[in-house]
Amino acid sequence: MTLRRRAILALLVALIPAASAAGEGGEKKKGGGASYIQLGAVTATAVRSNGRRGVLTVETGIDVPNPILRAKAQKVAPRLTAAFVQAVQIYASGLPAMTPPNTEFLSRELQRQTDLTLGERGARLLLGSVMVN
Repeated sequence: MTLRRRAILALLVALIPAASAAGEGGEKKKGGGASYIQLGAVTATAVRSNGRRGVLTVETGIDVPNPILRAKAQKVAPRLTAAFVQAVQIYASGLPAMTPPNTEFLSRELQRQTDLTLGERGARLLLGSVMVN
């Protein structure tokens, strides 16, 4: 009886990855839906409360419902990341010690960078976690 259960479990484990890949055209499922592009974390040096240097980390992604604009955004994703890095570095260099990051300002600035880099509106910036270590 135990050998039979093991064989069935082994068969199920072998079939699950194949079924999920076949059901999605061979692509892995990504979080956020089909229109979401994850750009990853952006980091910059900041001053911590004790006066030592810390790291400001901002996780970013964009939601682009328009398929034509999404294709353009995927092509220029490295430029978007570079624009985000520059904006976060400038912000972090002026962040006073013992002050939490202003996520509203960061959101506005990174949305502005998104629109400038893509050359038009239509992509919505999404922030993940924003923290200073």
